Amino acid sequence: MTFAIYKGEKFLDEGTAEELAERFGVTPKTIRWWATPTSHKRDKGNRKTAVRLD
Repeated sequence: MTFAIYKGEKFLDEGTAEELAERFGVTPKTIRWWATPTSHKRDKGNRKTAVRLD
């Protein structure tokens, strides 16, 4: 499963949950959480969010 990471409208990176977790210093579970609708609703434009690409 591939994700794209954004902060606001700025694209930061793309990769698997494991790859992105290593790059951002978080767990793969956090990357998957960033891709949930609940996480997106809580975002006010200043936190990282993920979009599932496949």
